[in-house]
Amino acid sequence: MPFKRYVEIGRVALVNYGEDFGKLVVISDVIDQNRALVDFPGESRRVENFKRMTLTDMVVDIPRCAKKSVLVAKVTEADIVAKFAASSWGKKLAKRQTSAASTDFDRYKAVALKMKKSRAVRAVFNTMKKAAK
Repeated sequence: MPFKRYVEIGRVALVNYGEDFGKLVVISDVIDQNRALVDFPGESRRVENFKRMTLTDMVVDIPRCAKKSVLVAKVTEADIVAKFAASSWGKKLAKRQTSAASTDFDRYKAVALKMKKSRAVRAVFNTMKKAAK
């Protein structure tokens, strides 16, 4: 399978390290082989290292060093945040955040529910097993 995620103007990336961990950004300009100028609605334009970004499959059609208003319009038009949240990658990150934010009581309730469910499944299975004999 050929490589599909190229570093390009308008490529949406996910920051995977640092204080902006987990935030989406759009590449506005490539500075050199190690850094890019990134921007996103609600965030300030900044230089980010490629090692701190993971490229996604999504691309926004913007010109090089686009104004903030152009970027906001294109990102909202393409509905990037909702598309990422609907992807399996976004769902996995959301699930990871909810499990990290869960309390001991939440984990206890989940285990108790799992035990109740498996008890019901086991009872039905045993009745079917007896009926088959």
